[in-house]
Amino acid sequence: MINRAAAAATARTATLAVAAALGWGTVVSTMVAQESEVEVESEVEVESEVEVESEVEVESEVEVESEVEIEGEADVDTDLVFQDSGAGSPGSDLDRMSLLEGWEIGGSVAGELRGFFESPKYGDQLKHWQPSLILEPEIDWESPSRRHQFSFKPFFRLDFEDSDRTHFDLREAYWRVTGGEWEFGLGFNKVFWGVTESQHLIDIINQDDFVEDIDREDKLGQPMINFKWIKDWGTISMFVLPGFRERTFPDSDGRLWPGLPVSSRAVYESGAEEHHVDFALRYSHTIGEFDFGLYGFHGTGREPRLVLNDTGTELVPHYDIITQGGLDLQWTHDAWLWKLEAMVREGQGDAFGAVAGGFEYTFFQLFDSSADLGILAEWHYDGRDDTAPPTAFQNDLFLGARLALNDTQDTALLAGAIADLDGSGAAIFAEFERRLGNDWFLEFEARVFANAERDPALRAFADDSFATLRLSRHF
Repeated sequence: MINRAAAAATARTATLAVAAALGWGTVVSTMVAQESEVEVESEVEVESEVEVESEVEVESEVEVESEVEIEGEADVDTDLVFQDSGAGSPGSDLDRMSLLEGWEIGGSVAGELRGFFESPKYGDQLKHWQPSLILEPEIDWESPSRRHQFSFKPFFRLDFEDSDRTHFDLREAYWRVTGGEWEFGLGFNKVFWGVTESQHLIDIINQDDFVEDIDREDKLGQPMINFKWIKDWGTISMFVLPGFRERTFPDSDGRLWPGLPVSSRAVYESGAEEHHVDFALRYSHTIGEFDFGLYGFHGTGREPRLVLNDTGTELVPHYDIITQGGLDLQWTHDAWLWKLEAMVREGQGDAFGAVAGGFEYTFFQLFDSSADLGILAEWHYDGRDDTAPPTAFQNDLFLGARLALNDTQDTALLAGAIADLDGSGAAIFAEFERRLGNDWFLEFEARVFANAERDPALRAFADDSFATLRLSRHF
């Protein structure tokens, strides 16, 4: 006669051993907890009439079938290995576990103080000091197979002087899935194109966040559908941009605004207005020491024409439908970086072209130290007429230097000047950054506008030279 309680215990022990071997930690702990609550009644009676056939053999050892083999080289999408087979099943527990894995939460909070060296040109503008607070959380997730990624990066600034500089933006809220030779993305994202230092001539996917700074480094998140095809002969990226973001501008009581307040009621060439769907296509590749890209864009231009309203009290942004194409090229040779950006645009007055190019030469391990010093020089030309949005880079020369100490604090300094070769104004800048300990980061920036009254593109900033100090805490 077989004791059924003993057989059940043997089976349960075997099941626990198999679950532990397969890594089902949640299942093992659950079964152990359940077993501790079970009381085996001693009054269980085994009827004598039950005859056990002699052919039935109870194996004392549990054999785990070897048919299930996990190949090390197999491209298994572990996100889909375990299917939910019902409440309490190993599949449902492991699915829940995989969803909880791969998350990273971080970001930064910062305090910033911007100070203007001169009194404002217009009476309603803030005087000298402009304090603000910045919050930039980051939430990232990656699946166990690394095929799926999700990134969520909102941005919030609270400005105590300029109400329009207080703003929220969704920099990234983007899902990406990758295959062997392709990549698909959906959501809000930032995409950067370009190689030059002093101007990003061809960077057209994202709109400028102009209330952050006038250097056009800060961008608004752009809703997009992106498909990328990656081959040995290059990468093709296709973009569908289903929503337009208007450029931000300071309020009338702020600084660094273009002479008059900018209206919030923009005018669009397209009847679909901000709902016009834009398209972009880019091919990029690396051949030896050369990195290059070719692109085309058709849709609502990111640069608005600021048109004076009928009463002469506001500037109204006009957004045109444009077609633009161009290239970026970088040649890396020893300590030299040779850079070129070029583009042709039609849709804003006569068709015109623009180019930015130059070099960066780096002195490595300066004076036998760990520091590197880079010397930069770039020339800018833009052939647009007066009907297109104005630019400060019609015929300009940039000279600068970049110092990286390569120390544990990541200390770096970038300084330079952009001068109009036609004898107009100049813009001088310096940027310094250094890490303090493990979590704190210090940044300093200064911009001075010289002879700005002689340059139509800089005239509005003639009295707005400033310095900014920012202290960030990363978490």
